Amino acid sequence: MDQQTKLPLQPRMEEGKALVIAGVQGRYSKATIGDIPKLWALFNTCFKDIKKRVGGVTYGVCHNAKHGEFDYLAGIEVPAKGDVPSNFQSIEIPAHRYAVFPHFGPVQALAQTYERIMFEWLPASGYKVVGADFERYSADFDVGKGTGSVEIWIPINAESA
Repeated sequence: MDQQTKLPLQPRMEEGKALVIAGVQGRYSKATIGDIPKLWALFNTCFKDIKKRVGGVTYGVCHNAKHGEFDYLAGIEVPAKGDVPSNFQSIEIPAHRYAVFPHFGPVQALAQTYERIMFEWLPASGYKVVGADFERYSADFDVGKGTGSVEIWIPINAESA
């Protein structure tokens, strides 16, 4: 275990704006999660076809979790749902309060960061997850090298009594 994984998780709280994310999507499980880099490779070959983009930040959105599976969309922000070309999927994410966690290390270790959030931080936090969570990759993120910054945004609400 390296030093970063021993550090306590220290999220910052953010009021996230509403987003429309357009990109390519797949359905995954714990057994197939290792195939997500192939989805990113596909996205990197075609995202320039999304003409109306907002900034250069990219997103990996986890949603529609059921029976141990979830949808994952690799995408980029667009101004509105109407700006999504017909050959791409999209998701609308409402404005929400988030616990934001920096991810240190290679993107291949994202699963370990998620596990720490969900099994260490979340149970002790007094919050519950309410909606789609996402990874936010900096505009300078290099997929090949795994360099740049990555944050995990978890939508939260206080537990009801």
